[in-house]
Amino acid sequence: MSLAEKISDQMKTAMKAKDQTTLRGLRGIKAALMLLQTQEGGGVVTEDDEMNTLVKMAKQRKDSLTIYREQGREDLAKIEEEELEIIEKFLPAQLSEDEVKSEIEGIMSQTGASSMKDMGKVMGMANSKLKGRADGKMIADLVKKLLT
Repeated sequence: MSLAEKISDQMKTAMKAKDQTTLRGLRGIKAALMLLQTQEGGGVVTEDDEMNTLVKMAKQRKDSLTIYREQGREDLAKIEEEELEIIEKFLPAQLSEDEVKSEIEGIMSQTGASSMKDMGKVMGMANSKLKGRADGKMIADLVKKLLT
């Protein structure tokens, strides 16, 4: 079952249950996937494209959540938090900091990275390997910490 089909099924369930919060989040995901399919030169949308879209949506929600909390707008922060929870249901399980650290250490030993000038090489491999399973900021912070 594709991601779009899963979203549609869950939308039907949310409509029947009159769960407006879930429905709002699912509609946002469906809209983003439809935009992905209809974009110029789009062609076939792969699972990887869908995952990248969900990761991007989750990052946007996290950034908005931070800004709203800094501004004291808990009403808007609550909406972003609810939508983030729904998006995260479709993302792979997030790795803990220790798991990410061990993955990065493996990449560093594989590439022979030992100083900050090797950061780009390590970051490229780490981001592609851990895409959707770990936050990019956490990856970058751990790579900096391990290379210094």
